Amino acid sequence: MRRIVLLGGNGQVGWELQRALAPLAEVIALGRGEGARNGRPGSRGLCGDLLRLDDLANTVRQLEPGCVVNAAAYTAVDGAEREPEIAHSINAEAPGRLAAVCAELDAWLVHYSTDYVFDGSGDMAWREDDPTGPLNVYGRTKLEGEERVRESGCRHLILRTSWVYSARGTNFPKKMLRLASDRTVLEVVADQVGAPTSAELLADVTAHALRAVEGTPDRGGVFHAAAAGEASWHGYASFVIECARARGWPVKVEPQGLVPVPSGAFPTSAKRPKNSRLDCRKLESAFGLRMPAWQDGVERLVDELAGA
Repeated sequence: MRRIVLLGGNGQVGWELQRALAPLAEVIALGRGEGARNGRPGSRGLCGDLLRLDDLANTVRQLEPGCVVNAAAYTAVDGAEREPEIAHSINAEAPGRLAAVCAELDAWLVHYSTDYVFDGSGDMAWREDDPTGPLNVYGRTKLEGEERVRESGCRHLILRTSWVYSARGTNFPKKMLRLASDRTVLEVVADQVGAPTSAELLADVTAHALRAVEGTPDRGGVFHAAAAGEASWHGYASFVIECARARGWPVKVEPQGLVPVPSGAFPTSAKRPKNSRLDCRKLESAFGLRMPAWQDGVERLVDELAGA
């Protein structure tokens, strides 16, 4: 494969992708600012900002990659309600422009999407061909981004995932550990269910899938990629805190102090789906994978944070 252009290289998933993609090809990782993380000669003037569509398209044309991996997105779910135009530009228009350039170059595009494209009803895991129905601006813009990629005709992998975390950046398990170290009582939402998915797992799945589809364009499409199993936010928090306690973390909250509450206890600008389960059998069958239990990744995270 010719070189890989990675957008969003400083984010949770992008950071892990720099590691996972490195054995496949030269990786040019771009953040919102200009220039490449690997110090590639002539990198001045390169653009990784999804709000600068013309500059972004010109950068991809200049680098002539065999694949573009778009790990950048507007992910502030409540912020998208206040800034719908910006969310639309980043989540819908930019993927469409990237896809058009990839079609010109005969390059692959890997694009990440979300369980928020569904309406969160029921209790069955969502399949790739289930009807969509996003509840908020974030979900609608991500769905439009998917549609623009598909309509471009470029070779693509769209990976829908859920509840992403890593040791890098701000996320739910790190917040729970911080609060559990300061408080004896924590209220956590118990009526939203999904699968906590590590950025490390998502990056490794991406690299495996990219290697598999090289030279076989008919193997692309939309796939669900999340850890196996399910948990509510309350169950997720309980597991994180108990893992930390077992490793000697200074946790103040006791199990009885972790109180399950309904979503309405924490009003938000954007409505959240209650069912974020994703059925990953299509991905596993297509690429010979077995998605590990969500608890495995969370234990690794706590081990990493406890040793920091």
